[in-house]
Amino acid sequence: MYSQESTKYQIIISFETEGIVEKSDVIGAIFGQTEGLLGEELDLRDLQRSGRVGRIDVKTASKGGNTKGEIVIHSSLDKAETALLAASIETIERVGPCASQFRVAKVEDSRIEKRKKLIDRAKEILIMSFDEGLIDTNDLIDDVRQHSRIEKMVELGEEKVPAGPNVMDSDAIIVVEGRADVINLLKYGIKNAVAVEGTNIPQTIVDLCRTKTATAFVDGDRGGDLILSELIQVADIDFVAVSPRGRSVEDMSRKEIVKPLRYKVPLEVILGAKCLSKDGALDISAFAPNGKNRAADGKAAASEIVIESPKNPMENIIGQATLTPFEKELQMQMKEIRKSGVIRFTDGNGSILNEFPQEEIDAAFKKASADAKGFISPMPINQSVLDRISALGLEFAASPEFCGIVRKPVAVRLITVP
Repeated sequence: MYSQESTKYQIIISFETEGIVEKSDVIGAIFGQTEGLLGEELDLRDLQRSGRVGRIDVKTASKGGNTKGEIVIHSSLDKAETALLAASIETIERVGPCASQFRVAKVEDSRIEKRKKLIDRAKEILIMSFDEGLIDTNDLIDDVRQHSRIEKMVELGEEKVPAGPNVMDSDAIIVVEGRADVINLLKYGIKNAVAVEGTNIPQTIVDLCRTKTATAFVDGDRGGDLILSELIQVADIDFVAVSPRGRSVEDMSRKEIVKPLRYKVPLEVILGAKCLSKDGALDISAFAPNGKNRAADGKAAASEIVIESPKNPMENIIGQATLTPFEKELQMQMKEIRKSGVIRFTDGNGSILNEFPQEEIDAAFKKASADAKGFISPMPINQSVLDRISALGLEFAASPEFCGIVRKPVAVRLITVP
């Protein structure tokens, strides 16, 4: 009995007869006219009985009194025997009474097709069954590092507040909401975070904020606003890192975490903008990086954040041929304070209201006149000083140079006095 699975080759033969013939006529001609042609060992009938040749498939189509068709013979013989068998079919000259012509179109290796199917199936099995077993060395290293960071989380004080391992040794800390936030920051190598775990601020955190530069970094939701409101009432917070609205610190990616920390806002700026919701809690969403800060009454706040190129954040530079009286006044005062080493607060016309030594700049902003509209400094003004100027509601700042300005308040005019 012939088995289809044992097929090595397929002999494909095309034929044409000068008359109408049936499939049975074609098969009879094949057996009849090849009998004894190749000897007993390659007799077609014996080959079929032994299973070395399979069924002979014939397709015919008649048109215009002629018949054309195709014959397929399945062979498990070797190459030479299969070639002889194919050549013997070409010797057929008649099908019944009709003159005929047979021609071997091709001999296909069935195993090639089987190999193609086998390879395609193997690919499917590989994808379905072995995906989970693939090893990515970087993933393994990241998993180990993350585990190591999480294991290093410590608990501080009597309240056992969760914290990163570097909190006590660092000059600056990041105050977050909960344990999960500390773990996520540790995942990205930030080891100086400490968690309040609720609106009841632990005394340990109050003490830490008193001695270290503290940045509050809470979730961008209503809960985060409430915790921040409580935090700034009981602890000495210096900066606020504003999360994207609707995002939690514990779920944020490295990029989402780094950006708010990079653009943290001094607490004085936020308090100066009076960002309060209807129930009196803080609403600082407008201070998120690239956000638009608006005061509660809908008008532009004095500390509105506008991201500008740090290369050229100035509005005007004094030094042109024609100067206004105001600009001449600033130029004259700049010469004076360079010699005396002081900083000045002025009214809107440049008249002097307060004067303080340069080294007392922190105290100067606390003691400045309530009528002050301008600030003149012989030293370069950086982002931190500009934020304080904005928080006081000043209208202009004059300096020989402005360095690293990335958030320029729209209501503050920056004037470079060479």
